[in-house]
Amino acid sequence: MMHVSRSAEEIAANRARYEEHQKKGLQFAPKALPAPSQLPAPTLESSAIIHQEVIPGGWYWSTVLKRGEAIRVDQGEGGSTVAVVAWNADDTSERLNLVDTAKVQWTTALGKGRVLFSDMGRVMFSLTEDSSGAHDCLMGGSTAATNAAKYPGEKTRNTRDNLVLLAGKLGLDRRDIPGMINLFAPVSLDEDGGFHWRAKRSNSGDYTELRAEMDMLVGFSNCPHPLDPSPIYAPQPVTITRFRAAAPAPDDLARTATAEAVRGFENNAMASA
Repeated sequence: MMHVSRSAEEIAANRARYEEHQKKGLQFAPKALPAPSQLPAPTLESSAIIHQEVIPGGWYWSTVLKRGEAIRVDQGEGGSTVAVVAWNADDTSERLNLVDTAKVQWTTALGKGRVLFSDMGRVMFSLTEDSSGAHDCLMGGSTAATNAAKYPGEKTRNTRDNLVLLAGKLGLDRRDIPGMINLFAPVSLDEDGGFHWRAKRSNSGDYTELRAEMDMLVGFSNCPHPLDPSPIYAPQPVTITRFRAAAPAPDDLARTATAEAVRGFENNAMASA
């Protein structure tokens, strides 16, 4: 491994930059997040809709999403979990990073007003609407093994295999698949360190809207979450609507809620300059 030496001036400049960021973070009072979005989901203007896709239970789908567009993920009348992954369309080595998303925002509670980060410190999505507030960014998705144990003797599809197939169709490999956010998965991490399913936090008909903050390839898998307690494999269809989002206002909540989000959008601006 090549060792890269840095001058004392460069080290001092990096330290000063870090200390300035730390100072801003300590002085920044995070904005309180709003209550979940109201149900039912409002009707989207037909002129804003670019494409609509219904993903059957157990299946997957991918789409290109341009900066300034958004997707609405709608459960309809079912109670489905939807795994979402994403890559920068211009450089697929940059991808969704849920560990950093939770770490830099100091929470695993992802809802309206939060953002989803890439592994390069940039913002990929802003959560602009969300009726659920119950999303899992820690556990990952189902596998053939978890399904076999949970639904013995049944022929089922699972999220891991779905995403491998999806990545291949995009010209990517299984090692390119990032961690996923599981929408509509009411998973809690308790004090004992265990993961628990909190079914009362999930509503039939929940929806989430994610605004794209860069051009992306986005993938979805519609399979039951590994912790879903139902012994029956019966994932319901979900509807994905790609639409033109309204331009964010200067005080847009996702862009101003935390110091970390502000820095993330600064990184976006530098990358596009």
